[in-house]
Amino acid sequence: QLQASGGGLVQAGGSLRLSCAASGIISSLYAMAWHRQAPGKQRELVAAINSVGTANAVDAVKGRFTISRDDAKNTMYLQMDSLKPEDTAVYYCNAVLRNKGVVEHDLWGQGTLVTVSS
Repeated sequence: QLQASGGGLVQAGGSLRLSCAASGIISSLYAMAWHRQAPGKQRELVAAINSVGTANAVDAVKGRFTISRDDAKNTMYLQMDSLKPEDTAVYYCNAVLRNKGVVEHDLWGQGTLVTVSS
């Protein structure tokens, strides 16, 4: 399972670091990602990191958010800097295990709320 934490209330321009702790899986085998869902909107991908550490982020957060992973701790992180009110959302972590392109296991955390005040 995945356990997300680190959300909270922060002023615009501030920073937060989200954590996603994995248990019961060998997280190093999984591609992992952060998604978010703002009120009244669909869930969207924020950033992803594959099993060898290659990371990507969507344009809306590029240069402000950094995804990373520590497989020794079975934990993924999202460092969020220069936060904006439009970053307000519930943030979910996700871990996917693929075998020859086929999804074998797809895990989601429970979500952690990030609120950015203006």
